Amino acid sequence: MEKHVTIIGAGIGGLTTALTLQQKDFQVTVYESASEIKPVGAGIIMANNAMQIFQKLGIQHKIENAGNKISSIKITDEQLSVLSELNLHKFEEKYKTYNVAIHRSDLLKILSEAVGMENIILSKRLSKIERNESFVLTFEDGTTVKSDILIGADGINSVVREQLFEPSIIRETNQLCWRGVTEVSVSEKYQHDAYEAWGKGKRFGIVKINDTKTYWFAVVNDHLANKQPIDLSDLFKSFHKDVLALINSTPEKDIFKSEIKDLKPISKWQSKNVCLIGDAAHATTPNLGQGACQAIEDAYTIGQLLESDKSFEQVFKEYERLRVKRAHYIVNTSWRMGKIGNLENNLGIWARNTTLRMTPESMNSKQLDKIFSIDYVFNKSRE
Repeated sequence: MEKHVTIIGAGIGGLTTALTLQQKDFQVTVYESASEIKPVGAGIIMANNAMQIFQKLGIQHKIENAGNKISSIKITDEQLSVLSELNLHKFEEKYKTYNVAIHRSDLLKILSEAVGMENIILSKRLSKIERNESFVLTFEDGTTVKSDILIGADGINSVVREQLFEPSIIRETNQLCWRGVTEVSVSEKYQHDAYEAWGKGKRFGIVKINDTKTYWFAVVNDHLANKQPIDLSDLFKSFHKDVLALINSTPEKDIFKSEIKDLKPISKWQSKNVCLIGDAAHATTPNLGQGACQAIEDAYTIGQLLESDKSFEQVFKEYERLRVKRAHYIVNTSWRMGKIGNLENNLGIWARNTTLRMTPESMNSKQLDKIFSIDYVFNKSRE
């Protein structure tokens, strides 16, 4: 079997794939378009399913030490009155791992150091792929590389997907998102709890990512933010004072704005010796906090399948079969959650909040169990 693999994209998915393959004795080269490995966004929560894989890869404790363990997720109203609480202690005990909130830059640093910077080539933006018996990759700087095995981990606007697969559709949610990190002191109640406040056409999330820093995000239906310049404090003036304090304490240069999009589900992720992972295959909205986690599952599934005597072509087909239904479930559920969380109709908001209050914890726990349980990665991939 060919022992050298080329990966396009040094994000969380690409680097986790590289690390997984290295631990299976494959040589890996990762090509990254940016001139340095730096995060887009600010904070992120590595959910229990991702942390189980990091446990297997031997970097669980590095991530836990660099981040902040989260033991409950609270959905609240604008004034942070709890509508629904997801207690995570059961899953901590079951899987011996935690949900961890961490700065993206800290996570990428841990992953890139584990992979080795000598295996990551920066400032290599892919522009053209020629496919014959093998692949010839041409980068914007004019250099070319020949590769027999190619993995596209290059995000929602994947060049690999665009040039080697059928046309796909990027869907607009008509929602805008702002992300920021601040060092302002916050209440003890945020120490190990993640909060997401649902208002009218807008949401606000709060989670501590280490001892000194708090990550926040704001999601707004785009038509509510059509005034220029946009004043986030004004948009969230009806929310709890802690929300306004977080916004006002964050320098404008440290606030990142983006449109929320996803990839309309596609079922073809592989073709002979090439496959797509992460956002390139199944970009999702951030409403379940599963985008990067699903890329990590992709990476480890491929690694587990490579323990067999199957060819890469067979492995990629089996990877697609094992992963596609679950990934589409995450994409579709996250899309619905985003619409529900940003309702503007008063009656709809009342019904939503009432339903959240009345939903038993056992039902919420069952939903989380479906997301966190990844036995198929460890067991089915060896069948």
